[in-house]
Amino acid sequence: MTSDSPRNVLFVVMDTVRKSHLGPYGYDRPTTPGLDAFAEEATVFEEAVAPAPWTLPVHASLFTGMYPHQHGADQENPYLEGATTLAETLSAAGYATACYSSNAWITPYTHLTDGFDDQDNFFEVMPGDFLSGPLAKAWRTMNDNDRLRAVADKLVSLGNTAHELLAGGDTADSKTPAVMERTAGFIRDAEDAGDDWFAFVNLMDAHLPYHPPEEFAERFAPGVDSTAVCQNSKEYNSGARDIDDGEWADIRGLYDAEIAHIDAQLRRLFSWLKETDRWDDTAVVVCADHGELHGEHDLYGHEFGLYDPLVNVPLLVKHPALETGERREDTVELVDLYHTVLDSLGVEGGTPTEEGDEAVALDRTRSLLSADYREFATVDDVDRDPGQVGGPDGEYGFVEYSRPVVELKQLEEKASAAGLTVPEQSRFRSRMRAARRPDAKYTRISRIEDEAFALDDDPDEERNLAGEFEDHEALRETEAALARFEEAAGGAWVGEEEGEATDEAVQEMDEEAQERLRDLGYLE
Repeated sequence: MTSDSPRNVLFVVMDTVRKSHLGPYGYDRPTTPGLDAFAEEATVFEEAVAPAPWTLPVHASLFTGMYPHQHGADQENPYLEGATTLAETLSAAGYATACYSSNAWITPYTHLTDGFDDQDNFFEVMPGDFLSGPLAKAWRTMNDNDRLRAVADKLVSLGNTAHELLAGGDTADSKTPAVMERTAGFIRDAEDAGDDWFAFVNLMDAHLPYHPPEEFAERFAPGVDSTAVCQNSKEYNSGARDIDDGEWADIRGLYDAEIAHIDAQLRRLFSWLKETDRWDDTAVVVCADHGELHGEHDLYGHEFGLYDPLVNVPLLVKHPALETGERREDTVELVDLYHTVLDSLGVEGGTPTEEGDEAVALDRTRSLLSADYREFATVDDVDRDPGQVGGPDGEYGFVEYSRPVVELKQLEEKASAAGLTVPEQSRFRSRMRAARRPDAKYTRISRIEDEAFALDDDPDEERNLAGEFEDHEALRETEAALARFEEAAGGAWVGEEEGEATDEAVQEMDEEAQERLRDLGYLE
């Protein structure tokens, strides 16, 4: 931390926002006047890589500095455990910490909120206090038993289904303003108590389903009925429903309207920080945890692939150690933001809050604020940081996608209802890992052919060169970096067989957990 480093950090995740729909990345619709202005005060990163294409493992990486295979939070083990979080480390160092979100994954039952002095979840169907009670107990009970994981899948599916049915209209529109108000209140309270602070917010508006506030819908999707377009990605991905060009245009319009709503609320919070003389003393990180596909590669949503619209995410950082208005084209990983926050606040970390926990210490070669950023001194100690196997110049980002349990279950249900089946050898049943650098990406896929793209010549990833990657130097080097990462991670996933839990396991649950499922409509 330098002498002029801000005392506080505001960390904003725009959930499911792809960078191609933002003004700072050249979008031709005026979705983000607030971020356009913010970009003039910040550094804009062109090549930021998310460690996974969905919320839970990405946030666990943000909060631990670990890759998904290290922290283990995924759909087979849907909670973070055995790791000291960023919030725990900062709280122990005397910072006031808060987490406000409307994402059902960022709650006490996944342990992603561990260590925050204050947290609230604005998810309309399952509020945070409920998730920390009986459901949390049922969740943990089920996930500690392999045979009960199908039931745990249903609990997550419940949140997705109920959100899809109920998260519309005025109540949906109120979430992000409420998050902004709560964040401002936390900042005032922290400063009244004489504390420096770390505030983390996740904004869910751009996540399916898209039901934007009327003023933004009229501007970006005039005449579009949000209840008439396809709002369930599994219907499309399963083949049960087709979407024509006109409907895709309507969907993208609604998506733009949601992004514009996020931007307006961020602009409101930023303006308040400036008007109250807090802006200069606040480092600000704005990113997306992952993006979204709208028909590219015949996919809708953010499952079943590691394509760039999902994993090459927007990232803007305001800090005096970074150049104002600069555009960076070097590889950046979201995992590095853990170290960036520690570095900004002058906290070394590395001390477990509980015996047996793993705590990642500050590594300045992982901090965006450091002159030595990604100048890894050695690639030998891969047990400490598998990302360094990419090479001492740090040009690779790594992405992991474990077994898509919940999405696969929903996909199979939609397919079955339409008289279709999901092939055993398909991307829908596959685990994936990718290595990416600005000009090349190689993705290992467990059940179908690998995918390799020369991003400099083929940014839309339309020509798979996996069958001839050895003739392409950049792809050959990228595949080799991925192989080293896989070795450090314990081996490739290729050829793994996965067991299947059945709904019969529900009978082995305790009565309290069964009663909770009855309350939620999953048992008669």
